[in-house]
Amino acid sequence: MAERDGGGRGRGGHHDRRDDSDPELSDRLVAINRVSKTVKGGKRFGFAALVVVGDQKGRVGFGSGKAKEVPEAIRKATEEAKRTMIRVPLREGRTLHHDIRGRHGAGVVEMRTAPQGTGIIAGGPCRAVFEMLGVQDVVAKSTGSQNPYNMIRATFDGLLRTQSPRQVASRRGKKVADILGARDDQPAAEPAQAEA
Repeated sequence: MAERDGGGRGRGGHHDRRDDSDPELSDRLVAINRVSKTVKGGKRFGFAALVVVGDQKGRVGFGSGKAKEVPEAIRKATEEAKRTMIRVPLREGRTLHHDIRGRHGAGVVEMRTAPQGTGIIAGGPCRAVFEMLGVQDVVAKSTGSQNPYNMIRATFDGLLRTQSPRQVASRRGKKVADILGARDDQPAAEPAQAEA
């Protein structure tokens, strides 16, 4: 059984790399952990890496890898991240279409759309996901588990539930204008009812 060794535990900072095999993808090392396995002769140390990969145009994925050396752990994590990439619809290519809440285990992440110029207001692992996704304006708050693995899984849980107006319209058999029109007309309809 692998046990965590607190002494060598570290978080990956802004470790941004362009991938040689796919020039559109860049990756971010989110966390690196030294793990140890106790065997008959003592302890065997290894490293676990958590990596987020994205094309900054609406596709993002994450992966984890373990190995005896850090570069190999990062390579394994990057390979897994590329295999598990998802596509997320973005409004105007800069923010989310609607507010969402993602959860995984005890980790909960609230994500809200934001007006232009807000920037990415999010901490740690969530920020890495949004940067690799290509979101420019978003406000996110993580509550519950501070484990980077759970925070990223909670963020992905929310992003998987994101729906664009086009998806909603096709599911309901309506036009996109009907969906967006209903949202825009609501505030105007309320004062008219108050006057009557």
